[in-house]
Amino acid sequence: MLGSMMRQPVLTRDKADTLLLVVAALLVIAPHFAHLPLWTSATVCVTLFWRALLTLRGRRLPPVWLLLPIALLAMAGVWYSYRTLLGRDPGVAMLALLLAFKLLEMHARRDLFVVLFLSFFLLLTNFFYSQTMLTAFGMAITLVVLLTAQLTFQYTGAVPPLTRRVRMAGKIALLATPLAALLFIGFPRIQGPLWGLPGDARSARTGISDTMAPGSMTNLALSEEVAFRVRFLDPAPAQNRLYWRGVVLSNYDGRTWSRIGGTPFRTPDQTRDGLTMRLGGQAIRHEVTMEPSERRYLFTLELTRPDLALAGQRVATSDELETYTLRPLQQRVRYRATAHSEYTLQADLDPALTGKWLQLPPGFNPLTLELGARLRAAAAADRGGTLEIVHAVLQALRARRFEYTLEPALLGRDSVDEFLFRTRQGFCEHFAGSFVFLMRAAGVPARVVTGYQGGEFNPVDGYVTVRQSDAHAWAEVWIAGQGWRRIDPTAAVAPERVNGSLARALPQQAPFGFSGLIALQNDKDSWLSRLRFQFNAMNNAWNQWVLDYNPERQQTFLAELWDKVGTWRTPAAAALLGVLAWGWWRLRQARRADPVQAAYGRLCRQLADFGIVPVPGEGPHSLASRVRALPLPEERKAAYAEFLELYSALRYRALDDDERTRSAARLASLLR
Repeated sequence: MLGSMMRQPVLTRDKADTLLLVVAALLVIAPHFAHLPLWTSATVCVTLFWRALLTLRGRRLPPVWLLLPIALLAMAGVWYSYRTLLGRDPGVAMLALLLAFKLLEMHARRDLFVVLFLSFFLLLTNFFYSQTMLTAFGMAITLVVLLTAQLTFQYTGAVPPLTRRVRMAGKIALLATPLAALLFIGFPRIQGPLWGLPGDARSARTGISDTMAPGSMTNLALSEEVAFRVRFLDPAPAQNRLYWRGVVLSNYDGRTWSRIGGTPFRTPDQTRDGLTMRLGGQAIRHEVTMEPSERRYLFTLELTRPDLALAGQRVATSDELETYTLRPLQQRVRYRATAHSEYTLQADLDPALTGKWLQLPPGFNPLTLELGARLRAAAAADRGGTLEIVHAVLQALRARRFEYTLEPALLGRDSVDEFLFRTRQGFCEHFAGSFVFLMRAAGVPARVVTGYQGGEFNPVDGYVTVRQSDAHAWAEVWIAGQGWRRIDPTAAVAPERVNGSLARALPQQAPFGFSGLIALQNDKDSWLSRLRFQFNAMNNAWNQWVLDYNPERQQTFLAELWDKVGTWRTPAAAALLGVLAWGWWRLRQARRADPVQAAYGRLCRQLADFGIVPVPGEGPHSLASRVRALPLPEERKAAYAEFLELYSALRYRALDDDERTRSAARLASLLR
């Protein structure tokens, strides 16, 4: 008696099937909780819990007169939240509510299929909000659960165990995968993503701005968000040569650096105002895949020819070599560029035209202005030039032990004076901005350049990942006869920043117990780093070949595929012929096989779903007696019995050809 009291109650089939459907519906709706209003998510959860409770207790479903006001009230709530019933967000909210309410209004078999098909449709709407690899993986799992629920309701007799049904649903999904992949690769693509931009593509993003003030880049240094990825088609430059040029800041108001707004030009050769570029040295071809930024700037490796092309966008380059688009970048873009390791920029510029790079606001930073005057006087006395002034300032930065830090002291009105003469603590924007101010005070044309420096090489796929934490600012000075030269004052103070990474220049203070984990992450050969590289490579492949599979990439891929397998002499074509020949041979063998024995094999597979597996040596009559004990409808058991009787006659009796043909046809009919 005690054992029977402690025995767990067994769910009936109807209850188990309904609970499986409720779980499937919850998996479908759960990803939408992140963007649905709180009251909507709570209503869905309460409704699903109500349905599960009614199922477990065996209670009746609520009447329509109770459900209808609840549904109307929910629709009114959707209108109140969004002020409309049309559009993506209100539409998804209504679908989630309707799916939950429909589970409380299932009175016929057709209602079951309405719930299933509504779940399939709502599952697809996840692509409206996120198209990441993890989202697709979660949707695949939910799809298998939905297929399992659909298969479960197809059985009229005994139901196989849940694990077997899940495996069958997985096989169905896998059988559809090759056809889906073939359609994805070969079906003509449309320009832009099929589902439109996901919700996370239009969210607010951090990135390089067109202004810079003390502390503006510190927040970027804390972000691990990917800015862009680079695939080098030629040998990649060293880490300290990876300067990704973005925005040029030439105007200073005493606190903030901003753009002047140069006039765009398109040719890399002679242009107005004597602007010239001479490119030489090693050509470095590379392909950049930029993440959505809601900004217009394209980042290029110094120094890249200003002739970039971008599908669906108009690209221009300013006379300060800023490359930008006319519309904000709201989706991932890919472009190829060629940089040169040696270049000369505006070497023959008329000095009279450099005034805009010498302007300083009056009344700011008197100590720095005085220091600049002394540097200019010393250089004139020693008959030195601009390079001597630059070297003197860089040497002073090294000698006076400036500190490179993410937590500099707050600066007041004369921020450059306070940084150079008092705090001596700063991030890259402090060093670059103060250096340019001092150069202008010394009579040297100078400007600030912002972008990214460095990147992390992934040995798995060969891509270089540039993150927001790689944001950097440096300076350019103009030297007569040599043109604009890049000067990075941060490298004079923290050379490990440009030779390695920000993590090396700023050792992380790990909480107690986490120092070993951070050490594993920084160690490129550790298992944690290898796992991280593998995941980043998979995510990059997903972005490159799934999300960014646009018409141009499709045409390129199909053309390359045709070049490789389009001739009969290639190994790939020979392998394809071998596979086709093998498939044809197997088809011929299947046609030559005994149809009676093949039908018996299919029957045994059907019976295996009910737990009946013929043992070696068991005849059809013994198998028929076991089938009669199954909890199946009488007409189905009669069909099994007739099948086994006919099979026995065909196998062990002498029949003429006509009778054998009729019996074999009857076997196939009974099997269906």
